[in-house]
Amino acid sequence: QVQVVESGGRSVRPGESLSLSCVASGFTRDFWAIGWFRQAPGKEREGVSCISDLDEYYADSVKGRFTNAKNKPKSTVYLHMNSLKPEDPAIYYCAFYDGSCGTNWYRFWKYDKWGQGTQVTVSS
Repeated sequence: QVQVVESGGRSVRPGESLSLSCVASGFTRDFWAIGWFRQAPGKEREGVSCISDLDEYYADSVKGRFTNAKNKPKSTVYLHMNSLKPEDPAIYYCAFYDGSCGTNWYRFWKYDKWGQGTQVTVSS
């Protein structure tokens, strides 16, 4: 059974950088996508980015600041977040999809398995 576990969330100051990790396990074929989502209090879950072997997408709100990196042997995806802003704090989730990101990567219902979330706080 597929599982994803994210980690790395913590409190940082505005302008600082932070990297989150997402480790996937239990998948049966080696062609998968990891989507990153975030949810702030009182707001809907928002697609942040997605990466697969075939494609990669970013939300406009994070483009140029956030980047994905994939370590395939470790089945791990990293979300490197630079220049964090006061609007970035949220619980960040990674989610697994058996396939490529596709143009509907930001639809939460696309994904098969979700991690438990990791809290990112940006505060001066």
